[in-house]
Amino acid sequence: MQRTRAEGPEYFHKVVDCQWACPAHTPVPEYIRLIAEGRYSDAYMINWTSNVFPGVLGRTCDRPCEPACRRGRVEEEPVAICRLKRVAADNKQDVIPRMPAPTAERNGKRVALVGCGPASLTVARDLAPLGYDITLLDGEAKSGGMIRSQIPRFRLPEEVIDEEVGYITRLGMDLRLGQRVDSLKALLEEGWDAVFVGSGAPRGRDLDLPGREEAAANIHIGIDWLSSVSFGHISRIGRRVIVLGGGNTAMDCCRTSRRLGGEDVKVIVRSGFEEMKASPWEKEDAIHEDIPIINYRVPKAFTHENGRLTGVLFEVVEAQYDEKGRRRLVPSGAPDEHYECDDVLVAVGQENAFPWIERDIGLEFDEWGMPQVNPLTFQSTLPNVFFGGDAAFGPKNIIWAVAHGHEAAVSIDLFCTGQDVQLRPAPQASLTSQKMGIHEWSYDNDISNDRRYRVPLRDKAEALKDVRLEVELGFDRELALKEAERCLNCDVETVFADALCIECDACADICPVDCITFTEEGEEADLRTRLRAPALNLDQDLLVSGKLATGRVMVKDEDVCLHCGLCAERCPTGAWDMQKFYLEMTHAGAGCRTS
Repeated sequence: MQRTRAEGPEYFHKVVDCQWACPAHTPVPEYIRLIAEGRYSDAYMINWTSNVFPGVLGRTCDRPCEPACRRGRVEEEPVAICRLKRVAADNKQDVIPRMPAPTAERNGKRVALVGCGPASLTVARDLAPLGYDITLLDGEAKSGGMIRSQIPRFRLPEEVIDEEVGYITRLGMDLRLGQRVDSLKALLEEGWDAVFVGSGAPRGRDLDLPGREEAAANIHIGIDWLSSVSFGHISRIGRRVIVLGGGNTAMDCCRTSRRLGGEDVKVIVRSGFEEMKASPWEKEDAIHEDIPIINYRVPKAFTHENGRLTGVLFEVVEAQYDEKGRRRLVPSGAPDEHYECDDVLVAVGQENAFPWIERDIGLEFDEWGMPQVNPLTFQSTLPNVFFGGDAAFGPKNIIWAVAHGHEAAVSIDLFCTGQDVQLRPAPQASLTSQKMGIHEWSYDNDISNDRRYRVPLRDKAEALKDVRLEVELGFDRELALKEAERCLNCDVETVFADALCIECDACADICPVDCITFTEEGEEADLRTRLRAPALNLDQDLLVSGKLATGRVMVKDEDVCLHCGLCAERCPTGAWDMQKFYLEMTHAGAGCRTS
């Protein structure tokens, strides 16, 4: 196996598992250390640069960073990365002086953004300070898109949305709310230099079952119903409610129903509990609020009497697996089950709807009715039209929309300055030694054994009385410090200097997880089996040195390294050094341009 090439940003970026997993590549360990130091505003600004909505995401993110967290390999649960983000947002001081100021210098380019959700707002945030004339168009009366319309206020208070959307709109842009775009052709005829479509996936899927039309008055599409609740159009629901679906929208529907008068609320799902698309914590929150989740039931018909819904009839199914482990649901042979209810909320998925985009303007769609979008540049087959968020590749989470917005903004900037949108400079990365003195590191490398701390919740009886009363209270500063100390500082990398190594094996002897091995070189597959602890995670690279004086090589398994620094502390020659890796993503502006 050849010596590891660690000169560019990619190798050490992949070692910071949480940051690598975050679509916006937020520097997670860096802001967690700042929280531990009480530097909340600094931590907030690091987040704001990367993910744009720290207060929103600190409450609602789907947390792709947490399953990747190395702490989860040491003990049962990862660091509460998402909720620590909220700590920075809740405890920061006035950060407006640290943000870009509205610019009076215009570059003469006009960009229209369709939809005022997280993807479009990210594009606006990145382009407005560069002098672009930004116009945001949205059919709703308030900005924020699905952040405002589909996430219940008991999870995300409106003042948090107003604050963080306000940080963007203050940069100077034309906000045209209540102005729905009905024709892309007509919009393009207005002469925009670029158009970004961030209109989301606004249509909830329906169920065409017997009784659907007869009982329509009490059968509601989940995302539309949540939007009506958010904007104050709906304030009550029946006593008995069935929610159909197993995703996060279904969890929001059932929990909202409990607050609007639903005493007997059930979630009924066609899949098994573990296969539900809802995040584990979303299911946990629903169960905590006394909402049962009933699995392996497929709806067959809505029952009704005299034009009024009476319940839902279900077929009982079971999972069968073929020799390749593929699952299919088959009838179990048990009799059908009927559940009585007063209202049904259908939350079985969302899909895109583009009736406003004409099919004769040169913008091509695929067989599923989705626009053909370049996954690198987010450019459509019309060169000056870009897509992002759910409108580009279907429903995902806010953090994905933000990541799309950043990339689309780079493309729009390159396109408007006459450069190749395919040529995108790599992110900037740095490595800085953390040794402060003979015996002192500049970071806390004491590995605690504390289990994950739970975020305090409002009393359940009180929480269920008010649909706008936030349930999670957030970490206070004391708990935040304890949780932050669980971080293993994975961005403080073990950097090895071949020429300084005398092969004394002291580092291998002191390593608490046996991740360092001095051995004969070989092919990777063979080498992984010959380490002191076999390196079984093929998704994580090995750090392999060049050939040492004895002909051996040093191999470190990045998968199990704790970044504790004991190897560097023990090394008599300084061949090991702990160096902080910091990655700055390439955003729109001079840094993304090649000329």
